[in-house]
Amino acid sequence: MSDENCKHPEGAFAPVVDFSRCEAKGPCAQVCPYQVFEIRKIERSDYANLGFLSKIKNRVHGGKVSYTPNAARCRACGLCVQACPEHAIKLVKAKP
Repeated sequence: MSDENCKHPEGAFAPVVDFSRCEAKGPCAQVCPYQVFEIRKIERSDYANLGFLSKIKNRVHGGKVSYTPNAARCRACGLCVQACPEHAIKLVKAKP
């Protein structure tokens, strides 16, 4: 992907992952040209905030989710949103 397809400067938008939907299948990390995503074990505090059914779903899918440790690199191309089969990612305007 070329930078001309990404209309926004770095950090103007950030991807937000809904952990109750995320199954850590990884297409977001595969398609992101800026290495924003990382698939890893869900943190205890995030797991604690899940509802009962979401906790079961998380365990069935290996206890992993997609995190965005490099969200500031996001250029809002939207490839991650399109690639996510669970519709667990949305792009939100970053707070100044």
